[in-house]
This record gives sequence, structure tokens and C-alpha cells, in this order.
Amino acid sequence: MKITIFALCFICTTAAFGQISTVTNVAQPLVMVDHPMHAIQHPMGTEQSVLESYDFTSAHGERPLWEFATVQHNVPLGDTARLLKQEHATVRKAEKVWSN
Repeated sequence: MKITIFALCFICTTAAFGQISTVTNVAQPLVMVDHPMHAIQHPMGTEQSVLESYDFTSAHGERPLWEFATVQHNVPLGDTARLLKQEHATVRKAEKVWSN
């Protein structure tokens, strides 16, 4: 246990000394690196397709997916809450209350 605490203190001390900055407060001018090749005009590269190369064939009689989809009628949340509240009101209440 003592070795663990010593190691933790040693790591924390090392981290604290690592935060000491050697940078001075003297202002340094900003130097922008120049890349002259990016400023000239050159022809665009050749077109490359990122899609896989496969042929899509459609047979006669194929139907779109929207014709098969079933319509879902979702019950609004407010109606569900009202229904649960009515069910809760009709539940039998306890007749006796035990208190010690």
C-alpha cells in the first residue's frame, strides 16, 4: 500500500513539474508557409467512379416496395395516457389500511 501511494505521489509530482512552461512572453511574428504550386491552374484529374460496377436489370411485372408496405395506425400518446388513467380509476381500492 505504501508503494502504491509513493508511486501515485511520484507520478503527480512529475506531472506538476511537466506543466511548468519554458515559453517566454515575447511576441513572435506569424509566418505563413508559401505553397506556390497550389496557386496555379492545372487541368482536373480524370473522373473516377466510387460506386461498384454492377448491372441493374428490371424484369417485367416488378412492383415497387411502397405497394407492399402496410399502413401503421399508431395511437397518439395522449389517448394512451387517458386510457391508462381510466383503467387506474376503475381498479378496486384497498378496503383496509394497516398501520403499526
